[in-house]
Amino acid sequence: MEMVMGAPAGGLEAAGRVPGNRGMWVGILCELTEFALMFLAYAWFKQVHPADFHHGPAMLNTASGVWNTVVMLTSGYFAVRALLAIRRNDAAAARNWLVATLAGGIAFLLIKAWEFSWNIDHGVVGTGNSFVAMYYYLTFNHLVHVVWGCLGLIWAILRTSFGAYSPEDHDGLEAAVLYWHATDLAWIVIFPLLYVLR
Repeated sequence: MEMVMGAPAGGLEAAGRVPGNRGMWVGILCELTEFALMFLAYAWFKQVHPADFHHGPAMLNTASGVWNTVVMLTSGYFAVRALLAIRRNDAAAARNWLVATLAGGIAFLLIKAWEFSWNIDHGVVGTGNSFVAMYYYLTFNHLVHVVWGCLGLIWAILRTSFGAYSPEDHDGLEAAVLYWHATDLAWIVIFPLLYVLR
């Protein structure tokens, strides 16, 4: 019998098993396709309006972008710890790591809300500048996905608290973690495009 390397103790997984569930992978594929199209739009606008994109990053609050990157990567680490905890049958630790992941998501949203307020106070509005328009389009879409990810984490926290997951059966928790990582991945691309590259 073939086995997947790194299968959790107490629960062997058959080769070919889809982590999480197929429905979540469809959602992740849709999310990443959406962002890929936005990145193509970014590249096109940068080609057509190079001056906007050369001066654009200097208009933004780089510190908030850096803090959001730190928060997303840290919360992604916490999500992995939650998955490892449930695989070793430690539901309490899994729940706590999920709560920490959710706290990271909420921190991201709060930082982003502060950043949008800062932008308005400093005249960074989405009219007349293609870089600023792309900035809002990318970051607002990502923010929506973070909200969805937070809702998925809340569901996984509740299910974990009521003993719904075990080392042998934790597809829902795994799906929430996978979605969170897809959101991480999108931000890892968004951050340098908007805050760093000229």
